[in-house]
This record gives sequence, C-alpha cells and structure tokens, in this order.
Amino acid sequence: MTKTDPGRPEHVLPTPSHTVGPFYGYALPFPGGEDIAPLGHPDTITVHGYVYDGAGDPLPDALVELWGPGPDGALPTADGSMRRDPASGGFLGRNGVEFTGFGRIQTDANGHWYARTLRPGARGRNAPYVSVCVFARGLLVHLFTRIYLPGDEAPLAADPLLSRVDPKRRGTLIAADEGDGTYRFDIRLQGEGETVFLEFQ
Repeated sequence: MTKTDPGRPEHVLPTPSHTVGPFYGYALPFPGGEDIAPLGHPDTITVHGYVYDGAGDPLPDALVELWGPGPDGALPTADGSMRRDPASGGFLGRNGVEFTGFGRIQTDANGHWYARTLRPGARGRNAPYVSVCVFARGLLVHLFTRIYLPGDEAPLAADPLLSRVDPKRRGTLIAADEGDGTYRFDIRLQGEGETVFLEFQ
C-alpha cells in the first residue's frame, strides 16, 4: 500500500511498516481453536510448548496456528474449524466429528500453548510433520516453521527439508516425546536455540 504526500502529489511514499501484534488478539482467536482432533479419536496427540522472545521471556500474547494432514497423510478438505450460526452469527464451535487439520491457539499468561490434533501421516518423501505459523509482538511478518515428531529416525534423516538444515539446529524442528501421546515443542523467536523458520517465495 502506498500513500501520496499532499505537498508533492506526484511523489508516492511507502506506507510505514507495522508489527503483526498484539493487535491480532482481538479478532483471530476463537473458542476451541486448540481442539483439532475429533472427539475420542484414537490417533489424538497433544502438542504443547511455550513461545519465547529473544531475551528468553515467554510471550503471553502470541498466536500459534497449526495445520496438518491426517494419519493417512491426506490433507483434510472438511470445512468448519470455526462455524457460525447463519441466523445469529454466534459461534457454534467445531462439529466434533470432522477433522479440518487446522487450529489457532493464543498463548496464556505464561506464554504456554497446547493443541489436541491427530498424529500426522507421511506425505511423499517428507517425514510426518505439522505446519506452524506464529504471530507475535514485534514481528513485521508472521513466521513459519514445522513440528516433526520423534520416533522413526529413518524418515527424519531422509526428509528433504531436515536434511538441508544445519545438524546443530535440526533439533529445533523436532518435538520432544513426553510419553502418552504428548509432545513438547517450544518456539524461540531469537537468541540461543532459535527455532528454524522457513521463508516461502
């Protein structure tokens, strides 16, 4: 977007940049955004963690979006992560049956987030992963990364993206297995242990 200098109508000035947060917190979060898996599904896993800034402090107003395939590796086509009543416009919530693969979670006062989703299946030559988008204060553009699940080392070693990442930083893309279908994935925006972020062109 551009604007014109009133004193020099022929001269176009760039619009000043703005950070992506924390203004998004008023409109983007929705109730039940963390409940991606259908109720009672046997392949449900819990992924959780903290979002930290460059000083290592947790961010209480970050937003984490997740989306990923189902256990068979197929991308979901079902609508309805955030359904509204067509008459009142009120929030209806998920239908609890269909898997949309999408969730949006705001960090709590301690910078913590969690989501219940289905264990992703492998797609093509990729090891199973969940895509992540992070909105946080001070960012001019939201950030993209991935959550790979630990376990079978062969697919992780052969994954096209992981194999291109510096081995010293590869671990920032792999969640820690805490047992009982629970995985921890902390997101560090800067500094020591900074998460590997992806750039799409």
